[in-house]
Amino acid sequence: MWKLKEHAEGATRAENAHKLKTKLEACRGIVPGILRLEAGVATPGLESTYDVVLDSDFADKAALDAYQVHPAHMALKTFVAAVRESRECVDFEV
Repeated sequence: MWKLKEHAEGATRAENAHKLKTKLEACRGIVPGILRLEAGVATPGLESTYDVVLDSDFADKAALDAYQVHPAHMALKTFVAAVRESRECVDFEV
């Protein structure tokens, strides 16, 4: 989950939230083993502590590791670093 800066990269928080969602969703299928990748933007008007969330499932740790270093994901990380105020993450195995 990411909380975004009020303004960054010449855009508002809301604009960057939608840009981030689009960029995240573009990572679907970039490596074998991504089973599901969904991104969501907080609903306007509802109290929320974070602006964007990523929920994804990978076939195994090797697929997650491949995703982490893929050039498309690395480019996404550059954008996120510029627009995020904070980040929270939980990785777990089922």
